[in-house]
Amino acid sequence: MPSLGGFLKKKKTKDSDQPGLDNDNTLKTLPTNSSTTTTSDNLYQSTSNQSQTSAVAAQSAVTSAPQDAPTINQNSGQQYQQQQQSQQANRSSATGNQQTSEVPQTDGSGNQTSAAMMSSHHQSGQHQHRPATQMRQTKGKYTLTDFSFQRTLGTGSFGRVHLVQSKHNQRFYAVKVLKKAQVVKMKQIEHTNDERRMLQQVKHAFLITLWGTFQDAKNVYMVMDFVEGGELFSLLRKSQRFPNPVAKFYAAEVTLALDYLHSLDIIYRDLKPENLLLDRHGHLKITDFGFAKHVPDITWTLCGTPDYLAPEVVASKGYNKSVDWWSLGILIFEMLCGFTPFWDSGSPMKIYENILKGKVKYPPYIHPDAQDLLQKLITADLTKRLGNLHNGSKDIMNHPWFSEVTWDRLSKKDIDAPYVPPIKGGAGDASQFDKYPEETEQYGATGQDPYADKFVDF
Repeated sequence: MPSLGGFLKKKKTKDSDQPGLDNDNTLKTLPTNSSTTTTSDNLYQSTSNQSQTSAVAAQSAVTSAPQDAPTINQNSGQQYQQQQQSQQANRSSATGNQQTSEVPQTDGSGNQTSAAMMSSHHQSGQHQHRPATQMRQTKGKYTLTDFSFQRTLGTGSFGRVHLVQSKHNQRFYAVKVLKKAQVVKMKQIEHTNDERRMLQQVKHAFLITLWGTFQDAKNVYMVMDFVEGGELFSLLRKSQRFPNPVAKFYAAEVTLALDYLHSLDIIYRDLKPENLLLDRHGHLKITDFGFAKHVPDITWTLCGTPDYLAPEVVASKGYNKSVDWWSLGILIFEMLCGFTPFWDSGSPMKIYENILKGKVKYPPYIHPDAQDLLQKLITADLTKRLGNLHNGSKDIMNHPWFSEVTWDRLSKKDIDAPYVPPIKGGAGDASQFDKYPEETEQYGATGQDPYADKFVDF
């Protein structure tokens, strides 16, 4: 198995002899070895039953600049391996068997259990709330005739994602096609509409861009970025675990993206390597906003991936944005170790029990600063969890583990990534994604639509 460590320059800094840190205290990259490819072994729902929530995670174009929008037609180890195999076979998001209604839970005496558990000062210094962003107009913006469908990039319970090429500007995009009947059957109407709503509102370097939506009598369509580099999940599995500076780079980009979402009162709720895509330059794009929700204060929905759920979610208590910071801790742990901290034979119930117990065993190879950060993120005590305290996300960004990260430069992608996917950018290169049987049902159905009132904003 190739390791990313083999592709990083051996440079030492004042506080680390780990490869990949430049002496100017910024994360640096090096040229990739062209022999190291990252073919996606389980994009969306793979042959090994990957998570249903990433089942139709859409991909991306490297930039989200407005000029890239499609032109509108004016007319229209053994233990490690055992853990990995079990995790991949069982790591499905908690969607199919769970509550999706926002019904407050009570403590048995009729009192809601949420408010008391929230840190009283968690929002006071969290971040400067950005002015409300102007939502892009996406409804009915495109039609099937605007695109040439190339191939399927992934399939899932509700539909599939296609690589398409615009007939107008010749650029490549990903079109996520969801079958209305399946969405309704799986009781995912609210999450589907939330995904469109959240993506319409956000614009950030490390988030997928939604360019437009449309529908026919049987399907809804979402036109998104095509992110050529595939999933971070695939790269992590091939590398087994990332060197400290590599994990730090990806964690830093995720931190910036979550901070932005939280500034808009959006909780992401499904952070995991499967939902992190690599663009042609190796930078991240968070995709699959099926569980994202606008939550100014607290919510109660049980949703997410078992390994990444915060204890307050497992316990059916009200929760706030800090669940994303818990998930960041789990992500960092998985990148550094190759497995999640509460994994137990792949059984969701055992995972939930371990989460509620809260005992984490840290391997000796984890850097002390990384372990300190993880202990302050993966904690059930909301009065101690970083990101939920007076200074909000700044407590995470200012942690010693991130000391060499220059956040402003990183937010502008002015720092090179530690790995660049071996793809031909801008050419519709889908070599990092598995091939799937193509859809046999013809798109563009007309006639009676029994679900017309369920997806009015598409």
